[in-house]
Amino acid sequence: MAKPGNEIHRAWWKECSVYQIWPASYRDSNDDGIGDIPGIISKLDYIKNLGVDIVWLCPSYKSPQVDMGYDIADYYSIADEYGTVADVEKLIQGCHERGMKLLMDLVVNHTSDQIEWFKKSRSSKDNEYRNWYVWKAPRFDEQGNRHPPNNWMSHFQGSAWQYDELTGEYYLHLYATEQPDLNWEHPPVRDAVHDIMRFWLDKGADGFRMDVINFVSKDQRFPDVPVKDPRTPWQWADKYYANGPRLHEYLQGVGDILKKYDAFSVGEMPFVKDTNEVLKAVRYDRNEINMIFNFEHVDIDHGTYDKFEPGSWKLTDLKEFFERWQTFMYDNGGWNALYWENHDQPRSIDRYTNAKEEHRVISSKMLATALALHGGTPFVYQGQEIGMRNIPPSWGMEEYKDIDCLNHWNPLVRNRPSDTNAQTIARQEYQKKSRDNARTPVQWTSAPNGGFTGPNTKPWMSVNPNYTSVNAETQINDPNSTYTFWGRVLGLRKKYLDIFVYGNYTLVDRDSQEIFAFTRQYDDQKAIVVCNWTETAREWDAKANGIEDVKEVILDNWEGVQETAQRLEGGKWSLKPYEAVVALL
Repeated sequence: MAKPGNEIHRAWWKECSVYQIWPASYRDSNDDGIGDIPGIISKLDYIKNLGVDIVWLCPSYKSPQVDMGYDIADYYSIADEYGTVADVEKLIQGCHERGMKLLMDLVVNHTSDQIEWFKKSRSSKDNEYRNWYVWKAPRFDEQGNRHPPNNWMSHFQGSAWQYDELTGEYYLHLYATEQPDLNWEHPPVRDAVHDIMRFWLDKGADGFRMDVINFVSKDQRFPDVPVKDPRTPWQWADKYYANGPRLHEYLQGVGDILKKYDAFSVGEMPFVKDTNEVLKAVRYDRNEINMIFNFEHVDIDHGTYDKFEPGSWKLTDLKEFFERWQTFMYDNGGWNALYWENHDQPRSIDRYTNAKEEHRVISSKMLATALALHGGTPFVYQGQEIGMRNIPPSWGMEEYKDIDCLNHWNPLVRNRPSDTNAQTIARQEYQKKSRDNARTPVQWTSAPNGGFTGPNTKPWMSVNPNYTSVNAETQINDPNSTYTFWGRVLGLRKKYLDIFVYGNYTLVDRDSQEIFAFTRQYDDQKAIVVCNWTETAREWDAKANGIEDVKEVILDNWEGVQETAQRLEGGKWSLKPYEAVVALL
């Protein structure tokens, strides 16, 4: 049931939309094959014209780039390949001049092993930085063989512990061995994080996206986790390192700073299915963070034990996820971050529709409609606004760059060199789910290298060969393009702000595996969104689902609203393949 208007908690960041930039693949300004901050600055008008309000800059700090910048060696410097701190200041200024804000990426669960903090920490057990990281003594079996402190698995395969010869102890790394986890139990670590935040906020940054922020509090017993996957000694241990006992204490320390600057915040929080746990982080009166990235809908195609195993899902699974979180946040004063894509996920057209090329544009518009008109803050990832797709199935493994993918592939080939069936399945899953799918360079033009870099430069990663037909240049002035449609959807969200930002959410035709429909309502204002999630035309019984009187069609991804309105007369609606209709009721 819709709340009275005086019970709605309004905030500027709820009304915004966010455009995410992964700098290495955005725009190369100096023809070295790597995207950079001056390249981003050159495209600010393009971003502004999309209709977004906030630019999120993925990590561009000084880094050895083992995990593409998520291994930070200096939080106060910018990687040489991306530019300088002065360039970031120009980027902030350019955003502000256009009425946009800039988010920085705060990666503080772990650092690079090349940061001075860790170099000092590993130098001796007596060093003042020793407790900045998680160090543990080895375990020994009855034969005297050395083993890690527990059986936790790294997100990038293998043990989450690395033995360090110099001091004879293991350090924890939930990601790459070169990404040691910080010890947030140690107060100087928290002070250092707060100092980093103030540094960039004082330079004019408007907030942060916070990388795996719910990992910062861990169960200090560091126990073994029960074996679920008998094929490996290393097991997923998220029950002991995600959402730990002091998480909300730490988040409130972060929140105190954010509140003083009226800053935007979004936390990446994997392994969270407990709605009340999320609410503690994002409820309007908790003063922790504004919203979180939930992972259930992007884990929907994962296998039983691993994402690089075949998985299956139904449309009702996706609808159930959205309904649960939409209604919960609305009823309890929380807020959702809405996304299909980011730097860690494949392209949404391929993952959620698997549409043929003939339906690429129309399905991309359907996905835009379905996402942006849910309750929450929409995030658009670079290239999503032009309908970029996954890497081609024909690409060989030499084209893959992602450490997550390669750490899965290399042991498979090494340990099972003759198992061609397993290798074929793995290759198929990489093409569907590898992070590389999101990291091919943005396709700006039909020129060589898609206009990402100079025609005679080899880009750091190959450009998807479909750049000749899928590129920004052909879409900017095309009224029927994906880019233009994203602007219409985001504009509609603001035009009908009360409905689409602050309205309630009701799922319609819950059991349908073909139609995703929902209503949004604020006081007596009500709208319906209907998406045909299939490649064939459908007749939808609107009357049987309680929809009878359509006041006005306000958006359609196939044709003009007047033409669509004629097809919606009567109790049954004729829907085209991947059609998305939005109407006032």
